[in-house]
Order: sequence, then structure tokens, then C-alpha cells
Amino acid sequence: MNLICFILSLFLYFGLSTYGFSKNVSSRPAVVNIGALFTFESTIGRVAKIAIEEAVKDVNSDSSILHGTKLAVTMQDSNCSGFFGMVGALQFMETDIVAIIGPQSSVVAHIISHVANELQVPLLSFGASDPTLSSLQFPFFVRTRPSDLYQMTAVADVVDYYGWKDVIAIFIDDDYGRNGVSALDDKLAERRCRISYKQGISPGSEVNRGDIMDLLIKVELMESRIIVLHVNPDSGFMVFSVAQYLGMMGNGFVWIATDWLSSVLDSAAPLPSETMDSIQGVLVLRQHTPYSDRKKAFFSRWKKLTGGSLGLHSYGLSAYDSVWLLAHAIDAFFNQGGVISFSNDSRLQSALGDNLHLEAMNIFDDGILLLQSILQSNLVGLTGPIKFNSDKSLIRPAYDIINVIGTGFRRIGYWSNYSGLSVVDPETLYAMPPNHSSANQQLYSVIWPGETLLKPRGWVFPNNGKQLKIGVPNRASYRAFVSRVQGTDMFKGFCIDVFTAAVNLLPYAVPYRFVPFGNGLENPSYTELVNMITTGDFDAAVGDIAIVTNRTRIVDFTQPYASSGLVVVVPLKKKNSGAWAFLRPFSRNMWIVSACFFLLIGTVVWILEHRTNDEFRGPPKKQLITILWFSLSTMFFAHRENTVSTLGRMVLIIWLFVVLIINSSYTASLTSILTVQHLSSPIKGIESLKMSEEQIGYQVGSFAEHYLEELGISRSRLVALGSPDAYALALQRGPEKGGVAAIVDELPYVELFLSSQCKFRVVGQEFTKSGWGFAFPRDSPLAIDMSTAILQLSENGDLQRIHDKWLMRSTCSLETAEIESDQLQLKSFWGLFLICGIACFFALFIYFLQIMQQSCRTAPSESISAGPNNSISGRVRRLLSLMDEKVDHSNSGSKRRKVERSLSESSKDSEWDLLRFVLTTALGINFTLYTTAPKLTAFATLYVLDN
Repeated sequence: MNLICFILSLFLYFGLSTYGFSKNVSSRPAVVNIGALFTFESTIGRVAKIAIEEAVKDVNSDSSILHGTKLAVTMQDSNCSGFFGMVGALQFMETDIVAIIGPQSSVVAHIISHVANELQVPLLSFGASDPTLSSLQFPFFVRTRPSDLYQMTAVADVVDYYGWKDVIAIFIDDDYGRNGVSALDDKLAERRCRISYKQGISPGSEVNRGDIMDLLIKVELMESRIIVLHVNPDSGFMVFSVAQYLGMMGNGFVWIATDWLSSVLDSAAPLPSETMDSIQGVLVLRQHTPYSDRKKAFFSRWKKLTGGSLGLHSYGLSAYDSVWLLAHAIDAFFNQGGVISFSNDSRLQSALGDNLHLEAMNIFDDGILLLQSILQSNLVGLTGPIKFNSDKSLIRPAYDIINVIGTGFRRIGYWSNYSGLSVVDPETLYAMPPNHSSANQQLYSVIWPGETLLKPRGWVFPNNGKQLKIGVPNRASYRAFVSRVQGTDMFKGFCIDVFTAAVNLLPYAVPYRFVPFGNGLENPSYTELVNMITTGDFDAAVGDIAIVTNRTRIVDFTQPYASSGLVVVVPLKKKNSGAWAFLRPFSRNMWIVSACFFLLIGTVVWILEHRTNDEFRGPPKKQLITILWFSLSTMFFAHRENTVSTLGRMVLIIWLFVVLIINSSYTASLTSILTVQHLSSPIKGIESLKMSEEQIGYQVGSFAEHYLEELGISRSRLVALGSPDAYALALQRGPEKGGVAAIVDELPYVELFLSSQCKFRVVGQEFTKSGWGFAFPRDSPLAIDMSTAILQLSENGDLQRIHDKWLMRSTCSLETAEIESDQLQLKSFWGLFLICGIACFFALFIYFLQIMQQSCRTAPSESISAGPNNSISGRVRRLLSLMDEKVDHSNSGSKRRKVERSLSESSKDSEWDLLRFVLTTALGINFTLYTTAPKLTAFATLYVLDN
């Protein structure tokens, strides 16, 4: 309300003349009045003024746009002041202004947007980039260039691309600067980065070099070396000048400037050499405008207009496009029947009286229709496609990322809201599916401040004399890992040596001091130690700290330098062999299944051999004994019965292979049982420990307590133990005498404990997998560098040498003792039994198919003789009789041999007859008288010798 009163008072001050209640103009008048509000003498204003004038000329010379209607532009200088900007906007209301090009400043936009809402006059701003100028609060405010929300998203993507985590923001302390940095903070948080320090600069001319120097001295003493500069050109160049003086434009620093710097580089180049020297290596963002012939022609025209004294930047292109956008919208406004008419708001007169002369507060009656025409526009300008989305923002915002080098700059890539960082122009990417994956984010190499191609680390230890406060557990037991030197704040041990060695490998010095945590009388809570990092009491924690899920949610850990996991330690007793030791190699199920298969194989072989093998025939009693004897004798490969059928031999071969495996396994296991001393425990691992109701010990301060409770073990069963001696005493007593049945602890402690305690052993498997690491605050860059150093220690062998120095102990001599192994279970042999079972099934299946086939051959003749008595029972009896029928292979064999002998003799007789015929024909002698072969042979031989 105060703002409205102030505005109305200004009307009185300027003596605004009285207007009628309503003024109407024809539907398509000869002239349409528009306003332009910006700072004439500014980097943006000097270019925008010429661009707007040229745009109006181009629109008025093109009769296809407004069809004879001309645009008349009235310009007001806001002089970089919110007050003068508001006055200029109110002066526009004296004339029939339908829209305002501007304002340039976000501060002015916030003020006059209230007036535009009331008077329904659209504002087309080419320079106000404050993200908080929302379309909901200011519906008549239309931005013709991307909001700083997108620019800050691009900055956040660059920071994340290079792996930096902390950023320092220096900004102009007004709506433009504060709200822009606020958007940057939100976008960095989405990428697990943050602004570690931010400081504003006074927006007025009263800021001086001394103030900037005080600010930058504070920045230099801080950890981060990534500085985002979101200011105006005057204060920005002063910051760079002071930074160069302080040596902050050299190695290790990263400066990222928003598009204020690119507007100067584009319009005022070449800059003085001292100015260029102060911005070497800076990364700069610039609104991306795609290449086009129209843009190229306008740049040529611009050089002729300015004589090369003033360059054209993206703000000038946006101002030019704003005029064309408004012209197209006015044409659409007229085509929809819009009428330019203004009227007074009677509410002001009734509320504040008639003596204030508020008739000049003209409301554009069809302002809403013109606003809709603007938002529905779809054209291509010098800056690319001009189209608005649902929240009144331009579609497809994009930026060039440039690197200041020498006397100019070079583009190292692009950023677009469509696909993030890329070395390919956004127009090419728009033809592809959007891809924001980290592997797709690319930029060309950068020449950083200090003329180096090596990417800056982005942080250093604060140069303020402050040391890192590192919390170290003051342990009461297992002091080989961490122990405090008596009477000092110094520590020693395995963990301390690893930390020291890793710090020595860092490429920079780390000032730190150890701070003991705990009273030294009992082990402290490691969870509390880690929590103190989040509260700021410690900058890090070093020691035997297990990396568990709950802790990783609040701090960052280094690469594990020691493997760790929970194991179960139990007391073991010597177990004697006993009279029934020979049954122990196999489990009960294994014995039962083996016996069943022995009988099964005997039965199957009997079925397959019964018809053809006399050894498997005879009285029922004899056949039963044969089955049993054959089955059991295969265990020792002592069976005397021969198998003659192919199917029987196949089954027997597979079964003998199974028996071989079973015998070998049984012999090996029994040998171990009878010759090796065994140690036994009723607890076999964590599962059997959960099933019991006995007491369980754990180390004081260990996460094992919480883990066991999560497993469902009652808190009443858990007993806290503080030292190796307490471990041994509790295990020896057992739960019956107030001790524990087992101890659950981390593997490194257990290994050290068992190196001197030979009566206890680890049973079961390690049931958690974790490690020990050093803890740092979330997103700490030191954690990453320390992880790299730990990996180097592991690769060069130093980590193992440190381990051997502190943790190598003499072990117990237990070469002849071992923990009781599990019995041979059925699951280890089920594959063999399965193969054997399948072989039996197929053999029987083939056998019964043969029987059925033979039964079918004999069925017709028997069915005729049986007559009506042929029934199912008869067929079954016939089938059983076939199975029991003796098949005599010997008779058929003798008959076959007689036939073969007969054929052989007849063959020989025919050969002698042939020979006798040949000799009679050739020699003319009657050899038919010699009827026998010997006589024929003797006579033929004598005849040959005589002749």
C-alpha cells in the first residue's frame, strides 16, 4: 500500500494532465506506441538502444507484418536505478503504450512488474534474468532470454564435471545477484556440491578497491579455490584486478564468470591489455545463439552501423528479437479482433479521493489478449527459435562456455538444458534423444589461470594457521592397532602408521593434530566418534573404524586399508574316535540312500538278467539271496555273477563308478577321523548361535552389539567384554559358570587374540564383509586423496610391511589338530545317484518295451486258443510268464554252427569239381576217375614232373 501511495504522489509531482474515462482507437490504427526502458550508458544499454531502433525500422519497412500499421518506440533511461526506472515506467502511462521492451535490470523489473500487473501492460525484458521473477507473481512479465536458473544450472554442471565439491560465490548484493546465487546453491546441492562461502558486493558506486581487497583476502584464506563471480561489469573487473594483485589469478585457482563478462568481451573488444591480463584462464558463460544467414547478415550490417567501434552481444540480439516478437504478437492481436483502448481504474479514485488526479492511470483494456498473443508466438529470430513453455520461459535454453586466452577467447563447449555439457552444438543434439549421462558430458581442454593445462584440484588447506582436529579412539585393549603414548597427545599403532604414511604421499602438506577420544579405561563408542565429525567437533577420525552402513550415511570413508568382518570364536574340546567312529564319515541320509541304491541296483540287474542268465535263475529263495549278495558284493567289486545282457552291463558299469567314488570318499574321511586329533564345538557358526539361548560376548564399543540385535538376538544375551584376557576367561567359564558360549568380533581383533590363545577357534564363515577406513566429513576432497594414497601403499607393499610390523605374532603349534569337519552329506553325491537312477530307469524302460513287443507277437495265436477267456488277468499272466521264460541262446548257437559247417563243406566240393573239369579239358585226360581230392592232386603233380 505504501508503494501505491508513493507512485500516486509521483503523478502529482509531475503534474499529470487529466484524461477522459475511456479512450478508444480503431481496431488497426496507423501507429502503435511501445516503450523501451533500460540504462542507456551501460554495456547492455549501448548495444540494446541501436538494436531496438534497427528492429523498429525493419518491422515498419516490412508491410507483411503489421499491414500498414507502424510501431513508434519511446525510450526511457533508467540510469541503473530502481527509482528512475519506476519513474520512467510511470511516464509511459501518460501515452497509450501497449507494451514495454525492458527493463534491463532485475531490480527495476521487480518494481514496475507490480504496475504492469495493475495496468495490464506486458513487459518484454531482454536483460532481467532474476529467477524469482516468476510468471505466477508477475503474469505480465515476459522474459525474452533464458533465466539465470539455467545459467546457474550450467555453472553447477561445470563444477560437477571437473569433480569439485566446494564453491565460493561473489555476487552483487541486489535481486539479480542474491537470487542468482540462491539458484546456484540449489543446483549445486542437487549434485552433492555446495557453496562453502558467499559474499555480496555493494551494488552502488560506493564500493571501492579496499572493500574488494578485504573480501578477497578472506577468500584466499579459505579452503575452496573455485570462485563464481556473478556481478556487474564495473565491480567484476575491479575484483579481477585486485585478485591479480593478490596473486589469486595463478595456479590452483578457478574463476567462473557469468554472462556479464561475455557481454563485455563481445561488445568492447579488444579490451586494454592490463584488463585482459587480469582475466586470463577465466571460464565464461555466454547465451548460445545458433548460426544463421540472417544473423550473419545482421552482424555485417552492425559493423557498418557502428563502424566497428561497438560489438554486438547476445543481449543486443535479444533486444532486437523482442521488437519482432512484439510486432508478430500485435499482428495476431489485431487478427483476433483486439482493440487498443484504455480506461481509468475507478477503484483508485474511490479509495484515495478525487484530489490526487489519478485519471492518468490508464488500464490497457485488451492487455490480457496481447499477453496471450505474445506467449503463443512461434517464430525464429536472431537468437534462434522464440517459443514459450508453460511457465513462460523460452524453450531450449543453451550457453556457450568460453575460455579467456591471450587477447581473446575460445569456445571449449556448450551447455544445453537438453543434454548438458557437450562439444557438439545444441542444434545437432536436438535431432538426437536427450542424454544427460556422465559419460556423455564433454568439454575441450582448458588453459587455466597460471597458463596450465592441468586441472586444478579445487581446494587447499586453509591458509589461516588452523590445524585439522583428528579424533583418535583412546583404546584400553588391542593397543597394537591404536594406543596413546602415556603422558602425551601422541598416538602409535598400526592405524596411526597407515595414516601417517598416506599423508606423506599427498602432494601437499596437511596440518593436523590428534585429539584423544575416550578415557583410556575402556574402549570408546566408535559411533559417537563418527557422529562428532558431523557436529564439527572433529575434522576427521583416524583409527580402527569399521565402515558400516549407518556411518556411511553421515560421513565419507577412505578406501579400506584393512579387511574386516564379524566372526564367531568358540572354545573347542578334544573329540575321541569312539567304537562307532566308522559310521561318522557319512550322514544318516547318506547311509540310507546308499543302502537303498545297493538294493535297487541288485533288483534292476536281476530283472535284466533273469531271462538270459542261468546265474540269476532258480528257486525264489535262491534268487533273493542272489539279489542281496550281488548288491552288497559290488561294494567291494567282489561280485562273481557275470552279466550277459547289454542293458545289465550298462547299469552295472555306471553303478561301479558310483561305488568307486563313494568308497574313496569314505576311506579318506575315516582315515582323517582315526588318525587326526579333532576339536569339536556344539556351535558351528552364526546360525547355530542364533538358535541357542546361550550368552554371547562382544567387544566394548564395537558395532557388533547393534548388528547382533538386528539379527534378532535378545539384548539380555549379549555380554560386553573389554580385553583379550576377558575374552579368554569368559570362554573358559562357559555359560554355565557365568561366561559366554561364543564371542562375536571383527576379524583383525580375533586374529590377534588367537595368536596367543590356542584353546579357541573361529567356527563358520565370516558373516559380514567390511573394512577399516578413516572418516571425513561428507564430500571432503581429502577423503578422495587419502584413498588414492592408501591404494599406493597397498600397491608398493608398504601397507603389508606396516601390518607385519604391528600384527605379526607367534602362532600356536596345532599342526596335528583341526576343527571338526562336517560329515559327508548327501548333497555332495546326489548327482552321482541321479545319473545311476536315470540309467536304471531307461534300462528297465527298454527292457519292458522288448517284453511288450514279444507279448504282442504271441498274442494273436493265444487269443484264438483262449477264446472268450482272454481277459486282462490272462494278459498279465502271459506277460509275467514271458518275463520268467528262459531264453536258450545255446541251442540256437549249435544249430547255427552246423549250418555254417555244411555250407563250408559244399563250397569245397564245388571247388574240386571245377578243378577236375579244367584239367580234363586242358590235358585230354579223364580226371573224373579220381573222385577224391588227394588222388587228383597226386596224379596232377606226377604228370607235370614227367612232362
